[in-house]
Amino acid sequence: MTVKEKMTAPIASVGADVEQPSSNKLTNQSIADLPGKGNLQATNNAENTAKSANKKNPDDLETVSMMELYDTAYPPKLPIVDGLLYNGTYLFVGSPKIGKSFFMAQIGYHISKGLPLWDFSVRQGTVLYLALEDDYARLQKRLLQMFGMEGSENFYFATKSKSLNDGLEKQLVTFVTEHKDARLIIIDTLQKVREVGGDKFSYASDYEIVTKLKAFSDKYGICFLVVHHTRKMESSDSFDMISGTNGLLGAADGAFVMQKEKRTDNKAVLEVAGRDQQDQKLWLNFNRERCVWELTKTETELWKEPEDPVLEKIKELVTETTPEWAGTATELVEVLQVEMQPNALSRKLNVSLERLILEYGIQYKTERGHDGRKIRLTFVGKQA
Repeated sequence: MTVKEKMTAPIASVGADVEQPSSNKLTNQSIADLPGKGNLQATNNAENTAKSANKKNPDDLETVSMMELYDTAYPPKLPIVDGLLYNGTYLFVGSPKIGKSFFMAQIGYHISKGLPLWDFSVRQGTVLYLALEDDYARLQKRLLQMFGMEGSENFYFATKSKSLNDGLEKQLVTFVTEHKDARLIIIDTLQKVREVGGDKFSYASDYEIVTKLKAFSDKYGICFLVVHHTRKMESSDSFDMISGTNGLLGAADGAFVMQKEKRTDNKAVLEVAGRDQQDQKLWLNFNRERCVWELTKTETELWKEPEDPVLEKIKELVTETTPEWAGTATELVEVLQVEMQPNALSRKLNVSLERLILEYGIQYKTERGHDGRKIRLTFVGKQA
């Protein structure tokens, strides 16, 4: 399977080529410049910001029109493992002793080193592994067997932490503040950080704990991978086998379910479902000598969007040899020779921001000057 590489993406807000009041000025920054490392909520357009500020009743329902959505450039969800894992909160579920912890160490190591995981390209960054059912001696032996003496300075471990309702969030804030390039935090297992109570298996309780993790991952632009167990009762739908209520999966951005036909098998099936990627089924084989999971086949090839005529024209305009173009939306319509109104082209670029940079390697942003708003397209190429 060939998976296209993806890269750090910028954020832009684009409207028509008309100068807006300086009090409504929007910023245009790269993902790396943002405190949340790119997974923030929308960069609000000027009109929405003004509406919110001038609302007479703070209890009024805040709404956004369809055209206001198109006038806003939303930060893209960046891949951590391309086509497989994104910023957000994911469950990783399997029966006890199936090999989940080996998989956690493997994916954490690859991300911390920037090494492709099977056929999936990886966005390098710091990884924190809360191995709360292990001790450091066991981790040392496991990592040595898996990776030899080729260590990683960006892979951190902790075998103890506070619970989510009793200080864990503060501990994690400290970590991501000290490690600005934090990409992934693994929690092994969910039960070790959840608050123990009489209603711990209720839908509301399950939904609440994952919602708290998701709020953190969205705020700081990282990925949580939370290890959890399957229930004993079989089901034709693998995701129905997640222990607990549907509140866990309902609040999460996605889930991985690992299953074996027999516990002694080396072979396992990993099913993937999420909001930001298509469903997949991966067949894995556990290499017992090295204690790593190897990919043997995939059932679902990643779907690729058909070519977009406008983006293809931009690809021809901005290349490695002519790496930059700047001008108004009106001028861009003329250069591309497309039958679109300038404001319609601006909105299309807003909507296509993620695809433009991830597939074509072209950074898109806007700049305001005395003579109006200009679009700047820059070829940045594929980035690790």
